Amino acid sequence: MDKTNSSKRIAKNSMMLYIRMIFTMAVSLYTSRIVLNVLGVSEFGIYNVIGGVVMMFSSINTTMATAVQRFMNFEMGKKNIKGLNDIFNTSVIIHFFIAAIAFVLLETIGVWFLNTQMNIDPTRMEAANWVLQFSILAFIVTILSVPYDAVIIANEHMQAFAIISIVEVSLKLFIAFSVAWFDFDKLKLYAVLTFGVSLILRIIYGTYSKKHFPEAKFKWEWHKNLFKKMLSFAGWNLIGVSSTLIRTQGINVILNLFFGTLINAAMGITNQVKQAVDNFTNNFLMALNPQITKSYASNDFEYLFKLIFNGSKYAFYLVFLITLPLLIETEYILQLWLKHVPDYTVIFVRLALIVSIIESLSKTLIQTMFATGKIKKYQIFVGSVTILNLPLSILFLYMGFEPQITLIIGITIAIFALIVRLNLLKTMVNLSISKYVNEVILIVILVSLLSLILPLTVGYFIQTELLKFILVSITSIISVFFTVYFVGLTKYERDFIAGKLKNIISLKFK
Repeated sequence: MDKTNSSKRIAKNSMMLYIRMIFTMAVSLYTSRIVLNVLGVSEFGIYNVIGGVVMMFSSINTTMATAVQRFMNFEMGKKNIKGLNDIFNTSVIIHFFIAAIAFVLLETIGVWFLNTQMNIDPTRMEAANWVLQFSILAFIVTILSVPYDAVIIANEHMQAFAIISIVEVSLKLFIAFSVAWFDFDKLKLYAVLTFGVSLILRIIYGTYSKKHFPEAKFKWEWHKNLFKKMLSFAGWNLIGVSSTLIRTQGINVILNLFFGTLINAAMGITNQVKQAVDNFTNNFLMALNPQITKSYASNDFEYLFKLIFNGSKYAFYLVFLITLPLLIETEYILQLWLKHVPDYTVIFVRLALIVSIIESLSKTLIQTMFATGKIKKYQIFVGSVTILNLPLSILFLYMGFEPQITLIIGITIAIFALIVRLNLLKTMVNLSISKYVNEVILIVILVSLLSLILPLTVGYFIQTELLKFILVSITSIISVFFTVYFVGLTKYERDFIAGKLKNIISLKFK
């Protein structure tokens, strides 16, 4: 494997994905503000508790695409191009079956649960059913798009991926404004238009993939052994995906049963913020993931471990860089962003950001597990740990705890899941846990503690809200940058960065 070219490709793709991420995050957050103001807090809560499954699946979709991408990159790593079309065809058939099963379950159990169990104003039940039906359709379309997403990622066409994502958030912003223009039930209209966006994206992904990748032309061909192999992988992966979906959307439903739709509005805003932050790590890892799979397929374990360790550290640093000012100035930022901040949103957002910070460490571990193809044990253990968030939340809520207990439990489970992943990879690829702890965990903890000192000190002595927000944000960024550079990087990494900066400066002044 040409490691120099691979590193350059990772850097180039990461840059393209971060341009995409900055734009999509800004537009998505602004869109949330518009939708909240147009629908109102209660209606926004209804959409998030019912249609939120589609929003959550937008991130879970990446996980499912990664599973298909793993098979493609594995064949690429072995230089076996012939089997790529077989893999694509088989993945389309598998996701068709997954979509069919999901449709039946949602149209039976989902419809029954909405109409008999959920805590929704009876006068808005018809609109709630509209949201459910069009959310189901969007959900199905998203599942059927997975193989096409995977082809683009596997071939590392991140520019196209970035452009399509920008089109997606632009369309969502447009429909947010459109809802306010029409004299029609706004909740129903928003559900219909959101489904329309999913359908348009499915067409764009399919058209692009078919035009640029020969392997993305679907033919109904039956490859029994490959089907069994991929179905087993997809089936076990679906258990992990479902556990994540149950943890997130299940918590939203439980909160609805205990506290009503107003608390769902707070959780909806929280999920928007968390998803925006998670995109930082997902974008970085999207560029890194193909290299992890290819290095495993070519038995280059030295490079694989380098990608795992550095990927975990850098993902953590990127997330911490943006979350530190958000954690300190959560209340002011939410007031600045939203005209009306639903109750519990501040504490929800802070706890959700901590979950994101912890989960950022696991991203490269998850991709390495996928690269091995041996995910049965992984999904059983980690899926079981993840899904505990739901029964534990129900138990503590029954005991009278406040709604934020669900996220506190989520923090604990994120830590425990990280420990489980490390132990599984120790047996599967001989990953050194002690080395990971010393070179990643202890380093990021030290960086976090040292980075907190300056912004917290500044925030303590300044009372003016706007000035405090500006100075805390600036000092947070400076503090993280310097702490990461002098404490969080090795001497080789510092010398590499210093050399690159010297080259840029010398070129600029020539």
